[in-house]
Amino acid sequence: MLAQDADEQVAQRAAGGLLTQPVETFLAALERPAASGGCSLQLVIFCAKYLLEKPGMADALARKPECPGELLAPAASRLNATSVQTLLENLDHLSAAPALAAALATSTSLTAEQRQQLQELQQDAPASLAELEEAAAVAESDRAKRQTLLQRLSRMRVVERVQLALKGNREERMTLIRDPCKVVQRAVLQSSRITDREVEAFAAMANLSDEVLRLIGRNRNFIKNYAVVRNLMNNPKTPLEISLHLLPTLTAKDLKMLTSNKNIPDTLRAMAIRLQRQRKEVRQGS
Repeated sequence: MLAQDADEQVAQRAAGGLLTQPVETFLAALERPAASGGCSLQLVIFCAKYLLEKPGMADALARKPECPGELLAPAASRLNATSVQTLLENLDHLSAAPALAAALATSTSLTAEQRQQLQELQQDAPASLAELEEAAAVAESDRAKRQTLLQRLSRMRVVERVQLALKGNREERMTLIRDPCKVVQRAVLQSSRITDREVEAFAAMANLSDEVLRLIGRNRNFIKNYAVVRNLMNNPKTPLEISLHLLPTLTAKDLKMLTSNKNIPDTLRAMAIRLQRQRKEVRQGS
Protein backbone atom coordinates (compact mmCIF):
# COMPACT_ATOMS: atom_id res chain seq x y z
CA MET A 1 0.00 0.00 0.00
CA LEU A 2 2.84 2.37 0.83
CA ALA A 3 4.47 1.61 -2.53
CA GLN A 4 1.40 3.27 -4.07
CA ASP A 5 1.36 6.22 -1.66
CA ALA A 6 0.56 9.65 -3.06
CA ASP A 7 3.82 10.92 -1.57
CA GLU A 8 6.45 10.02 -4.17
CA GLN A 9 9.27 9.72 -1.61
CA VAL A 10 7.25 7.33 0.54
CA ALA A 11 6.25 5.29 -2.51
CA GLN A 12 9.85 5.00 -3.74
CA ARG A 13 11.24 3.95 -0.36
CA ALA A 14 8.48 1.38 0.16
CA ALA A 15 8.98 -0.05 -3.32
CA GLY A 16 12.73 -0.18 -2.80
CA GLY A 17 12.27 -2.12 0.42
CA LEU A 18 9.92 -4.59 -1.22
CA LEU A 19 12.29 -5.20 -4.10
CA THR A 20 14.92 -6.54 -1.71
CA GLN A 21 12.66 -9.54 -1.10
CA PRO A 22 13.12 -12.71 -3.19
CA VAL A 23 10.63 -13.16 -6.04
CA GLU A 24 9.56 -16.51 -4.55
CA THR A 25 8.02 -14.61 -1.64
CA PHE A 26 5.77 -12.68 -3.99
CA LEU A 27 4.86 -15.76 -6.02
CA ALA A 28 3.83 -17.57 -2.84
CA ALA A 29 1.78 -14.57 -1.68
CA LEU A 30 -0.03 -14.38 -5.02
CA GLU A 31 -1.17 -17.98 -4.58
CA ARG A 32 -2.79 -17.25 -1.20
CA PRO A 33 -6.34 -15.87 -1.06
CA ALA A 34 -6.77 -12.31 0.23
CA ALA A 35 -8.82 -13.62 3.16
CA SER A 36 -5.76 -15.36 4.57
CA GLY A 37 -3.62 -12.24 4.41
CA GLY A 38 -1.97 -13.21 1.14
CA CYS A 39 -3.02 -11.74 -2.17
CA SER A 40 -4.48 -8.24 -2.35
CA LEU A 41 -5.12 -5.90 -5.24
CA GLN A 42 -2.20 -3.74 -4.10
CA LEU A 43 0.10 -6.76 -4.22
CA VAL A 44 -1.09 -7.73 -7.69
CA ILE A 45 -0.54 -4.22 -9.05
CA PHE A 46 2.91 -3.97 -7.42
CA CYS A 47 4.01 -7.28 -8.94
CA ALA A 48 2.69 -6.26 -12.36
CA LYS A 49 4.49 -2.92 -12.25
CA TYR A 50 7.85 -3.96 -10.81
CA LEU A 51 8.30 -7.73 -11.11
CA LEU A 52 6.65 -8.68 -14.39
CA GLU A 53 9.96 -9.71 -15.98
CA LYS A 54 10.82 -12.15 -13.18
CA PRO A 55 10.55 -15.89 -13.97
CA GLY A 56 7.07 -17.23 -13.33
CA MET A 57 5.56 -13.86 -12.47
CA ALA A 58 3.58 -13.28 -15.68
CA ASP A 59 2.01 -16.74 -15.46
CA ALA A 60 1.14 -16.17 -11.79
CA LEU A 61 -0.52 -12.84 -12.60
CA ALA A 62 -2.47 -14.41 -15.47
CA ARG A 63 -4.26 -16.47 -12.84
CA LYS A 64 -5.39 -13.30 -11.06
CA PRO A 65 -8.50 -11.88 -12.78
CA GLU A 66 -8.05 -8.63 -10.86
CA CYS A 67 -4.71 -7.95 -12.56
CA PRO A 68 -5.22 -5.00 -14.95
CA GLY A 69 -4.88 -6.19 -18.52
CA GLU A 70 -2.78 -3.22 -19.59
CA LEU A 71 -0.17 -4.07 -16.93
CA LEU A 72 0.01 -7.74 -17.96
CA ALA A 73 0.14 -6.99 -21.70
CA PRO A 74 3.93 -6.33 -21.92
CA ALA A 75 4.65 -9.91 -20.83
CA ALA A 76 1.73 -11.56 -22.63
CA SER A 77 3.90 -12.95 -25.43
CA ARG A 78 5.84 -15.02 -22.88
CA LEU A 79 2.84 -16.66 -21.21
CA ASN A 80 2.58 -20.42 -21.55
CA ALA A 81 -0.42 -22.12 -23.18
CA THR A 82 -1.99 -22.90 -19.79
CA SER A 83 -1.92 -19.25 -18.75
CA VAL A 84 -3.35 -18.16 -22.09
CA GLN A 85 -6.19 -20.65 -21.60
CA THR A 86 -6.83 -19.25 -18.11
CA LEU A 87 -7.25 -15.79 -19.63
CA LEU A 88 -9.49 -17.13 -22.41
CA GLU A 89 -11.70 -18.69 -19.75
CA ASN A 90 -12.33 -15.20 -18.38
CA LEU A 91 -13.55 -13.49 -21.54
CA ASP A 92 -15.08 -10.65 -19.53
CA HIS A 93 -11.62 -9.61 -18.39
CA LEU A 94 -9.94 -10.28 -21.72
CA SER A 95 -12.51 -8.55 -23.93
CA ALA A 96 -12.25 -5.44 -21.74
CA ALA A 97 -8.47 -5.29 -22.29
CA PRO A 98 -7.81 -5.04 -26.05
CA ALA A 99 -4.10 -4.39 -25.50
CA LEU A 100 -3.79 -7.70 -23.64
CA ALA A 101 -5.66 -9.63 -26.34
CA ALA A 102 -3.46 -8.10 -29.05
CA ALA A 103 -0.29 -8.93 -27.12
CA LEU A 104 -1.42 -12.50 -26.45
CA ALA A 105 -1.89 -13.05 -30.18
CA THR A 106 1.89 -12.72 -30.63
CA SER A 107 2.71 -15.55 -28.23
CA THR A 108 4.61 -18.49 -29.71
CA SER A 109 3.07 -20.91 -27.21
CA LEU A 110 -0.50 -20.57 -28.51
CA THR A 111 -2.41 -23.59 -29.71
CA ALA A 112 -4.17 -23.26 -33.06
CA GLU A 113 -7.52 -23.01 -31.27
CA GLN A 114 -6.29 -20.28 -28.92
CA ARG A 115 -4.84 -18.29 -31.81
CA GLN A 116 -8.16 -18.49 -33.65
CA GLN A 117 -10.10 -17.23 -30.63
CA LEU A 118 -7.75 -14.29 -30.15
CA GLN A 119 -7.89 -13.41 -33.81
CA GLU A 120 -11.69 -13.52 -33.70
CA LEU A 121 -11.73 -11.30 -30.62
CA GLN A 122 -9.85 -8.60 -32.53
CA GLN A 123 -12.11 -8.62 -35.58
CA ASP A 124 -13.95 -5.40 -36.32
CA ALA A 125 -16.36 -6.87 -38.86
CA PRO A 126 -19.95 -7.19 -37.55
CA ALA A 127 -21.95 -10.39 -37.93
CA SER A 128 -24.27 -10.59 -40.91
CA LEU A 129 -28.01 -10.66 -40.25
CA ALA A 130 -28.38 -13.85 -42.29
CA GLU A 131 -26.09 -15.76 -39.93
CA LEU A 132 -28.15 -14.91 -36.84
CA GLU A 133 -31.67 -14.58 -38.22
CA GLU A 134 -32.65 -18.21 -37.68
CA ALA A 135 -31.38 -18.21 -34.11
CA ALA A 136 -33.13 -14.92 -33.36
CA ALA A 137 -36.42 -16.33 -34.67
CA VAL A 138 -36.22 -19.12 -32.09
CA ALA A 139 -35.08 -16.83 -29.29
CA GLU A 140 -37.54 -13.97 -29.79
CA SER A 141 -41.10 -14.56 -30.98
CA ASP A 142 -42.01 -10.88 -31.20
CA ARG A 143 -41.12 -9.81 -34.74
CA ALA A 144 -40.46 -6.16 -33.92
CA LYS A 145 -38.21 -7.01 -30.98
CA ARG A 146 -36.44 -9.61 -33.12
CA GLN A 147 -35.67 -7.09 -35.84
CA THR A 148 -34.40 -4.59 -33.28
CA LEU A 149 -32.11 -7.25 -31.81
CA LEU A 150 -30.76 -8.26 -35.23
CA GLN A 151 -30.12 -4.67 -36.26
CA ARG A 152 -28.27 -4.01 -33.02
CA LEU A 153 -26.13 -7.13 -33.42
CA SER A 154 -25.33 -6.24 -37.02
CA ARG A 155 -23.56 -3.09 -35.82
CA MET A 156 -21.51 -4.80 -33.11
CA ARG A 157 -17.88 -5.79 -33.34
CA VAL A 158 -16.88 -9.20 -32.00
CA VAL A 159 -15.64 -7.82 -28.69
CA GLU A 160 -18.98 -6.06 -28.20
CA ARG A 161 -20.91 -9.25 -28.94
CA VAL A 162 -18.71 -11.05 -26.41
CA GLN A 163 -19.68 -8.50 -23.76
CA LEU A 164 -23.35 -8.85 -24.70
CA ALA A 165 -23.11 -12.65 -24.53
CA LEU A 166 -21.67 -12.33 -21.02
CA LYS A 167 -24.04 -9.69 -19.68
CA GLY A 168 -27.12 -9.71 -21.90
CA ASN A 169 -30.53 -11.31 -21.48
CA ARG A 170 -31.87 -14.74 -22.40
CA GLU A 171 -32.95 -13.78 -25.92
CA GLU A 172 -29.54 -12.32 -26.67
CA ARG A 173 -27.76 -15.41 -25.39
CA MET A 174 -30.07 -17.75 -27.32
CA THR A 175 -29.20 -15.83 -30.48
CA LEU A 176 -25.48 -15.42 -29.86
CA ILE A 177 -24.96 -19.13 -29.16
CA ARG A 178 -25.28 -19.45 -32.96
CA ASP A 179 -22.82 -16.63 -33.66
CA PRO A 180 -20.27 -17.70 -36.31
CA CYS A 181 -17.41 -16.64 -34.02
CA LYS A 182 -16.45 -19.37 -31.55
CA VAL A 183 -15.25 -16.84 -29.02
CA VAL A 184 -18.78 -15.38 -28.84
CA GLN A 185 -20.25 -18.86 -28.39
CA ARG A 186 -17.81 -19.46 -25.54
CA ALA A 187 -18.81 -16.17 -23.95
CA VAL A 188 -22.45 -17.27 -23.84
CA LEU A 189 -21.46 -20.37 -21.86
CA GLN A 190 -19.30 -18.26 -19.54
CA SER A 191 -22.12 -15.89 -18.68
CA SER A 192 -22.91 -15.74 -14.97
CA ARG A 193 -26.55 -15.15 -15.94
CA ILE A 194 -27.04 -18.34 -17.94
CA THR A 195 -29.75 -20.61 -16.50
CA ASP A 196 -30.09 -24.38 -16.26
CA ARG A 197 -32.99 -24.24 -18.70
CA GLU A 198 -30.87 -22.48 -21.30
CA VAL A 199 -28.07 -25.03 -21.03
CA GLU A 200 -30.62 -27.85 -21.29
CA ALA A 201 -31.95 -26.24 -24.48
CA PHE A 202 -28.46 -25.80 -25.93
CA ALA A 203 -27.60 -29.44 -25.19
CA ALA A 204 -30.60 -30.57 -27.24
CA MET A 205 -29.91 -28.35 -30.28
CA ALA A 206 -28.65 -30.30 -33.27
CA ASN A 207 -27.88 -27.06 -35.13
CA LEU A 208 -25.17 -25.93 -32.72
CA SER A 209 -21.49 -26.39 -33.48
CA ASP A 210 -19.65 -29.47 -32.22
CA GLU A 211 -17.48 -27.13 -30.18
CA VAL A 212 -20.38 -25.72 -28.16
CA LEU A 213 -21.66 -29.20 -27.33
CA ARG A 214 -18.15 -30.29 -26.41
CA LEU A 215 -17.76 -27.33 -24.04
CA ILE A 216 -21.08 -28.13 -22.38
CA GLY A 217 -20.12 -31.79 -21.97
CA ARG A 218 -16.80 -30.87 -20.38
CA ASN A 219 -18.24 -28.36 -17.94
CA ARG A 220 -18.66 -30.04 -14.55
CA ASN A 221 -21.28 -27.57 -13.40
CA PHE A 222 -23.41 -28.11 -16.48
CA ILE A 223 -23.36 -31.91 -16.39
CA LYS A 224 -24.42 -31.97 -12.75
CA ASN A 225 -27.82 -31.35 -14.31
CA TYR A 226 -29.02 -34.76 -15.51
CA ALA A 227 -31.33 -33.19 -18.10
CA VAL A 228 -28.27 -31.71 -19.78
CA VAL A 229 -26.59 -35.13 -19.88
CA ARG A 230 -29.70 -36.79 -21.30
CA ASN A 231 -30.06 -34.13 -24.00
CA LEU A 232 -26.40 -34.41 -24.98
CA MET A 233 -26.68 -38.18 -25.27
CA ASN A 234 -29.65 -37.92 -27.63
CA ASN A 235 -28.16 -35.11 -29.70
CA PRO A 236 -26.68 -36.52 -32.94
CA LYS A 237 -24.19 -33.64 -33.09
CA THR A 238 -22.60 -34.36 -29.70
CA PRO A 239 -18.97 -35.45 -30.24
CA LEU A 240 -18.45 -39.15 -29.56
CA GLU A 241 -15.75 -38.60 -26.97
CA ILE A 242 -18.30 -36.67 -24.90
CA SER A 243 -21.26 -39.01 -25.33
CA LEU A 244 -19.20 -42.16 -24.68
CA HIS A 245 -17.79 -40.61 -21.53
CA LEU A 246 -21.27 -39.72 -20.26
CA LEU A 247 -22.91 -43.01 -21.29
CA PRO A 248 -22.40 -44.82 -17.94
CA THR A 249 -24.27 -42.05 -16.11
CA LEU A 250 -27.57 -42.75 -17.87
CA THR A 251 -30.47 -44.27 -15.97
CA ALA A 252 -31.83 -47.64 -17.10
CA LYS A 253 -34.86 -45.98 -18.69
CA ASP A 254 -32.84 -43.48 -20.71
CA LEU A 255 -30.27 -46.11 -21.68
CA LYS A 256 -33.04 -48.31 -23.08
CA MET A 257 -34.40 -45.39 -25.12
CA LEU A 258 -30.91 -44.66 -26.43
CA THR A 259 -30.52 -48.20 -27.77
CA SER A 260 -33.44 -47.62 -30.14
CA ASN A 261 -32.51 -44.05 -31.13
CA LYS A 262 -31.74 -44.18 -34.87
CA ASN A 263 -30.52 -40.57 -34.97
CA ILE A 264 -27.39 -41.05 -32.87
CA PRO A 265 -24.12 -42.48 -34.26
CA ASP A 266 -23.99 -46.27 -34.70
CA THR A 267 -20.97 -46.49 -32.40
CA LEU A 268 -22.84 -44.86 -29.53
CA ARG A 269 -25.95 -47.00 -30.03
CA ALA A 270 -23.82 -50.16 -30.09
CA MET A 271 -22.09 -49.15 -26.86
CA ALA A 272 -25.46 -48.40 -25.27
CA ILE A 273 -26.71 -51.89 -26.19
CA ARG A 274 -23.53 -53.39 -24.77
CA LEU A 275 -23.84 -51.43 -21.52
CA GLN A 276 -27.48 -52.41 -21.17
CA ARG A 277 -26.52 -56.09 -21.59
CA GLN A 278 -23.75 -55.77 -19.00
CA ARG A 279 -26.07 -54.17 -16.46
CA LYS A 280 -28.62 -56.94 -17.02
CA GLU A 281 -25.95 -59.61 -16.44
CA VAL A 282 -24.86 -57.91 -13.22
CA ARG A 283 -28.45 -57.83 -11.94
CA GLN A 284 -28.97 -61.49 -12.80
CA GLY A 285 -25.68 -62.42 -11.13
CA SER A 286 -26.61 -60.69 -7.91
